[in-house]
Amino acid sequence: MFILVLLLSVPVFSQNNASQSFYSGRTLEAQGRMDEAMFHYNEAVRISLDEINRNVATDNSYVILTWTLQRQQRFNEVITWGERGLARNPNNHRLIEIMGEAYFYLDDYDRSLNLMQRYVSVSPQGDRVSTAYFFIGEIFRLRRQFRHADIAYTTALQIDPGMPLWWYRLGLVRESLRDFSFAIEAYERALRINPTYQEALQGLERVRRAI
Repeated sequence: MFILVLLLSVPVFSQNNASQSFYSGRTLEAQGRMDEAMFHYNEAVRISLDEINRNVATDNSYVILTWTLQRQQRFNEVITWGERGLARNPNNHRLIEIMGEAYFYLDDYDRSLNLMQRYVSVSPQGDRVSTAYFFIGEIFRLRRQFRHADIAYTTALQIDPGMPLWWYRLGLVRESLRDFSFAIEAYERALRINPTYQEALQGLERVRRAI
């Protein structure tokens, strides 16, 4: 007697494949290979939407989708899908943070600040907490609330001190507060990481002339 075993190979678009496409896009974007990066980003979006449409989505499906849309600067879509993801799970802190970023780039600073503060409250050890504090600092800086901005930037840099842009921004707010010695310290830290950072060099020279 012969037993026929049929092995059916059904392609499954998995969460991992969406993640792999997203991170491949990030790697290529960092290398300046944007056309290739966009191919992988589009694939991550396609896979994530397929999971959602087939009702097999996980929380991460919405996270990867919104992260990818953010890299493509499709900020309104980040908000749309972030809200749908939060309707599914209101405690998805990664969606809270990425929506805060999207609102920032849409110049809606009230909503951005609310979401970033919510994120650092519910996820004080989260992977994006330093970034959230940086955006909080950005909002306060743009509102000319320089003391608040100083506190937020300083908190971000205590968590992740390797970001020259953040040191530069801290230097700017300290310069605006006329805390010149601390501004010099911040500009010098930016230049220690990136010695060719022209804005930081200019800031350092400006503050030294002001003393």
